[in-house]
Amino acid sequence: MFDFQKLNVYTKSIQFHIDCKILMAGLKNEKHVADQLSRASQSIPLNIAEGSGKFSKPDRKNYFKTARASLFECISILEILDAEGKIEKQVCDKQIAIGDEISRMLFTMIRNLQV
Repeated sequence: MFDFQKLNVYTKSIQFHIDCKILMAGLKNEKHVADQLSRASQSIPLNIAEGSGKFSKPDRKNYFKTARASLFECISILEILDAEGKIEKQVCDKQIAIGDEISRMLFTMIRNLQV
């Protein structure tokens, strides 16, 4: 098992991506939005994994910052879909709550890598 696979933030980010994929299944007429959300949500665990493999603190920090920025992109997409009435408010709120938890974890990881 790789070290990043042991990280709670990594496993939560994979579940966040899966939940986004399930949500996207209902967006049949919004392929461009579904594609953007898919790429952004997948970027979160990918950047956590890649950052975990870096040796220097600044390198790791940059990947974790990118993962957090991708998460923020997902939250924005979810809020737009909610505002347009394309997803249910409770579904949006649940994903945002999970995203907030992931964001806080990433923020702590980033802060702990200050040089």
